[in-house]
Amino acid sequence: MSQAKDCCFSGEEKMMPLDDAIAKLKTTVSPVVAEEAVPLRDCLGRVLAQDVIAPMSVPPHNNSAVDGYAVQHQDLLSDGPTTLPVTERIAAGHPLGRAAEQGEALRIFTGAPVPEGSDTIVMQEDTAIDGENVVINPGIKLGANLRHAGEDITMGDVILKKGTKLRPQEIGLAASVGCQSLMTLKKLRVAVFSTGDEVKNPGQELVPGGIYDSNRFIIMSQLEGMGCDITDLGILPDRLDLIQGALEKAAPDHDLMITSGGVSLGEEDHVKAAVEALGALHFWKLAIKPGRPIALGQVGQTPFIGLPGNPVAALVTFMRIGRPVVMLLSGRDDINPVLYQVKSAFDFDKKPGRREWLRAKLIKGDGELSVDKFKADGSGILNSMVQSDGLIELGEDCTEVKKGSLVNFLPFSEVAR
Repeated sequence: MSQAKDCCFSGEEKMMPLDDAIAKLKTTVSPVVAEEAVPLRDCLGRVLAQDVIAPMSVPPHNNSAVDGYAVQHQDLLSDGPTTLPVTERIAAGHPLGRAAEQGEALRIFTGAPVPEGSDTIVMQEDTAIDGENVVINPGIKLGANLRHAGEDITMGDVILKKGTKLRPQEIGLAASVGCQSLMTLKKLRVAVFSTGDEVKNPGQELVPGGIYDSNRFIIMSQLEGMGCDITDLGILPDRLDLIQGALEKAAPDHDLMITSGGVSLGEEDHVKAAVEALGALHFWKLAIKPGRPIALGQVGQTPFIGLPGNPVAALVTFMRIGRPVVMLLSGRDDINPVLYQVKSAFDFDKKPGRREWLRAKLIKGDGELSVDKFKADGSGILNSMVQSDGLIELGEDCTEVKKGSLVNFLPFSEVAR
């Protein structure tokens, strides 16, 4: 039997506000995964292990934002059209090879390098051709349509910060400075399991008293979207020896283990005893609804999260507590989702002293958005999450919501990034 030391989740058992819990996580949970170089093409969803410092400026040279003519602004007349000879043609990827001279116009195309001396680009729509000359309309501003070197990125800038989850735009930015690969953190290896003799996999025969396992699929889908490597341990029977053996075998090869249900004080809830025998388990009595105490601990040296058994409570507590743990262990630091203030379309009375989440749907009308709560609020009504667009988050001090008042709304898209 291995004994856990310095469990990062240990703490007081009194009721804890959510903000205090998140603050505690930030100070106690750190990345557990190693670094690796990953080709740029395979970096989507990965987490940066190091800052990316630009080795060059972007663009590396002045270039034209339009098809037109590169000129010196001092050659342009202010009180009428200007006629200049067209002496050269500059296409993208083909520098002129000399400085521009006063009194000439250079035919130039979008993205082409602007030679030294040219300080203004005249759009072809503001010109007319007269033989080998171009006639330029008056009113062109100095520096028009000229993209300056370093306008996007300056050499030496930190363009991507350590801990950033890489999206297509970050990958494109890295490519724009010539990066072929990036140092990222390895994917978090997460083992997920369910327990219970009554719990069955979809497709199995459902015996009297049985239920299909939805929580495991909810959790694995969330983890998949977070870029984790997932091991599905399936459903473990209600036997302490089998649960303990499965956890002990899986722990060394994973960075995190997650279950839902099975960690209460009931005689058939063997997960609690199994985790405690192999490490440590701490119940965080958070002042929240839905969700009973969330169990955080470790199996050996592997962190463990025990989510509530009811599917809505499991999903909500994963979004707001489990997800930040996964992000911190993965090396991400952007763990706070963005909440948007939206007008309420309902009245609601709330008990003070706890954070509460209401399932809600956005309503479009009269040129603005409002949000209405789902009619049922039971923790087992998973359909309510399907019919909703997100969660209304009510703070500990809130006691009522009036129609037309502003409430904090958490779109499901915010907890899917």
